[in-house]
Amino acid sequence: MTRLCIAFDRLRAEEKMLKSEAESLGCQALMLDAKTAVSSTDSAPGDVIPGGRCDVVLERCVSYFRGLHMTSLLESLDVRVINAYAVAAACGNKMMMTLRLRRAGVPTPKTHFALSAEAAESVMKGAGYPLVIKPVVGSWGRGVVPIRGPDTLAAILEARSVTDGPFDRIFYLQEVIRRSEDAEGRTRDIRVITVGGEPVSAMYRMSAGGGFRANLALGGDPVACKMTPEMAELASAASDAVGGGILGVDMMEREDGRLVVHEVNNTVEFKGISKVSERNIPEAMVQFAVDAARK
Repeated sequence: MTRLCIAFDRLRAEEKMLKSEAESLGCQALMLDAKTAVSSTDSAPGDVIPGGRCDVVLERCVSYFRGLHMTSLLESLDVRVINAYAVAAACGNKMMMTLRLRRAGVPTPKTHFALSAEAAESVMKGAGYPLVIKPVVGSWGRGVVPIRGPDTLAAILEARSVTDGPFDRIFYLQEVIRRSEDAEGRTRDIRVITVGGEPVSAMYRMSAGGGFRANLALGGDPVACKMTPEMAELASAASDAVGGGILGVDMMEREDGRLVVHEVNNTVEFKGISKVSERNIPEAMVQFAVDAARK
């Protein structure tokens, strides 16, 4: 019997779905709350994992940094973790992720990187308005703001000078993708779930209230999407670019229909897409983990 551990720091519907599917497939599902985990330089796997050994861990922490350190601890004990540390590190930092996509030839929005407020101002003067500023580490669309003029830029620079977080001096500025709107003024993007590089399911995320962000966490609606060959090819290429595993690849459609990949998510949420998907997404994820443990 495969012993599969699910590491989490917030027990969401997704982790419960994974546990249920693991048990349905005949696995022993162990639950590890990363907030309670302790380790030392003398630790063995059984000191960290409840119930002792396990064959594979699905790392599902909401916190990027907690998940990254949890993965590092487990890998140092020779525990197989999905996704691997290198994949999690690349996907959790938008600058690193974008550079990997670009290097692999995956079409992405044109993105500028600046390492000071002065350099960010210089970028805006050269590229012109509007651009979208995004935190290099963050999720759920938080902190994503369209900069339409100098006043908005000045306000953001001032706010970052006060908060002075570890990433507040790293500026990620991306072109605005002109997207078509429906009759209600809503725009959409596309999420494709990939498992082991295979595109498993796709959905449209419709923006809420005429906003430009379509994140489900901000009220966006999941809508069934028939995956096209172009979507599947791009999703597989994006997965390969960051190292593979279980990923959520987010795309936008330009007004002329061309697709660009703007994000690859490591601990991808799938509750919304499961409502409109014909595939059993958590089953595919668990089966991938079981197969990986047996290799």
